[in-house]
Amino acid sequence: MAQAGTVDRILDTAEVLFAQKGFAETSLRAITSKAGVNLAAVNYHFGSKEALIQAVFERFLTPFSLALDAKLDEMEASGIPDTPDNVLGIVFRLALGTHPEDPQRAAIFFRLSGQAYSQPQSHLREYLHQHYSAVFARLQRHLQQAVPDVPPMELFWRVQFSLGAVIFTLSGMQSLQSISKADFNMDASTADITKRLLPFLVGGIQAEVPDQPLHTGK
Repeated sequence: MAQAGTVDRILDTAEVLFAQKGFAETSLRAITSKAGVNLAAVNYHFGSKEALIQAVFERFLTPFSLALDAKLDEMEASGIPDTPDNVLGIVFRLALGTHPEDPQRAAIFFRLSGQAYSQPQSHLREYLHQHYSAVFARLQRHLQQAVPDVPPMELFWRVQFSLGAVIFTLSGMQSLQSISKADFNMDASTADITKRLLPFLVGGIQAEVPDQPLHTGK
């Protein structure tokens, strides 16, 4: 129990500091100081800063990917059609419900995801590809079936743009709620915001493909 408590304390502290300051800017010493453990504990349980970063992502992505696999199984078995609403709706509900006991965990994870995109972390990309590429490739296939007229490369870009919107919105939920209250005197719950976000994403994913091909730069 003591070891489990130490590991959780290190991970809890690391994910908050990484989300706030970035991976490169957060030292192991800062993590151990705030977590109330010594540096030897991090080395013992994780071995390196890179392994600690991977463990932070694993704690969210493993339950998410297992749940996503199960939901896709259920979708296929029950004959639910592949539509952007259905496929993206599954992802949304799972992403926001992976840690129902602590809704802020989702916001922290999306901040971390933003850091992973903006900071060079080749070890993390390799780790994520090795452990989670199968389920995300499966999700991509369902999404492609939902919009068969959208070419694969075009869908790739639309998914990336959608991820950007999701990361910005869900990682900055509290700020958006404050702006909504100040500018429109409206109390916007997490559910209110995500109900607005999902149709926006669906519209982008299934938008009509331009007749003229985009300039490739060649």
